[in-house]
Amino acid sequence: MKPKFLFPTWTRWLGLVLFFVHLPVMHIWDIYHIHSYDDGNLFNLSHLFFIATVVLMLVGLFLIAFSREKIEDEQIYQLRLSSLRWAIFANYLILIICLIFTNSKADYKDILRLNLWVPLVLFIILFRWKIFRLNRSLKAEE
Repeated sequence: MKPKFLFPTWTRWLGLVLFFVHLPVMHIWDIYHIHSYDDGNLFNLSHLFFIATVVLMLVGLFLIAFSREKIEDEQIYQLRLSSLRWAIFANYLILIICLIFTNSKADYKDILRLNLWVPLVLFIILFRWKIFRLNRSLKAEE
């Protein structure tokens, strides 16, 4: 089976680099700059830097999540589909619970910001865990 709409295998490493470059850059920025996102100006430095780092993180996570495995067969395809389904279910469950138990406008913004990257992270964790379990069971059979 030929997988459709998957990136080449090497893009997983590019995604990891993008994601892990994002983390220290964002933390260094948080330490040395005061955020002023709500001043109404879309072109201030803090806002542009925030957008750039979020895009960097999301592109990295997207490349990690949707890069092709070295051996992409029907079983990997089913694991990928199952992991994506459970990640979306878990994300919406978390989203609904958070929306029910919050009451301020700032909390809603934070919840929606988290909703940008939580589905991808859950998918990556679930898929990698299932691949790990599959490899462990194959080694146990040998």
